[in-house]
Amino acid sequence: MKVAIYSRGLDFEQENPLLILLEELTRYDTSILIFQQLLEQFTLPKHLYDKMIPFKTSDDLDDQIDCLISLGGDGTLLDTVALVKDKNIPILGINFGRLGFLASISKDELASAVDSLMNHTFLIDKRTLIHLDSNEKLFGETPFALNEFAIHKRDTSPMVKIHTYLNGEFLNTYWADGLIVSTPTGSTGYNLSCNGPIMFPESASFVITPVAPHNLNVRSIIVPDTNVISFEVEGRGEQIICALDARREIVSKSIQLAVRREKFGVNLLRLNENSFLSTLRSKLTWGLDKRN
Repeated sequence: MKVAIYSRGLDFEQENPLLILLEELTRYDTSILIFQQLLEQFTLPKHLYDKMIPFKTSDDLDDQIDCLISLGGDGTLLDTVALVKDKNIPILGINFGRLGFLASISKDELASAVDSLMNHTFLIDKRTLIHLDSNEKLFGETPFALNEFAIHKRDTSPMVKIHTYLNGEFLNTYWADGLIVSTPTGSTGYNLSCNGPIMFPESASFVITPVAPHNLNVRSIIVPDTNVISFEVEGRGEQIICALDARREIVSKSIQLAVRREKFGVNLLRLNENSFLSTLRSKLTWGLDKRN
């Protein structure tokens, strides 16, 4: 089996879990590619270091890789999605961060996660991506996101007016600080913090949620992801912020923007017991009301 490992960087107290992971993988005589910066951060034992193959960019990854392991929180996993692009490499998220909706496997489950990986007893969640089209080239080679696309006003600028259309038909004008178009996966992220609804991963929908809307009767709306959603922005400021997951670009408010479902998706691996419902219960502490 050929496995790649990516991380933005780990705290030094997380060196031991990393060593445990590498030891478990080498037990199965696995070919291991590891992100160059992560390899340089720690001094690995020679018997492990000699088996590591460093990689630097997405170009170093090919479709022969059976799995890419993301070490970190959900932000690290979002970086991993941009790294994989359309290569159809499954991603296994191990939570070295805090909340961990996407990277739901804990450090205590490292051995069982590797065992599931090697014995193919994992489950695959197919997740949709959102793609951004614009009349200017934005976000380089990765104009897509797993969680959401968002439009924001700049810093302390007054609110903006975002005219929104579905397949060219006018939907609404949002007077707000911004607007989020979230995938089902992203519905438990920024969308949720703005009082948007939670959607199941297989919902095949987008949810449009305003950020701090001026009109109190404006609420989130769920639309099929077969729609192309386009925008025109008005505001006193000359620039706005466009964001795909944790990446952002500052652009002119006159830019033409539209989002649609990406042609390819991403495969997230999970252990059998880590279902979407169990993740909701554990991360949002549902069912822990003391009255029950």
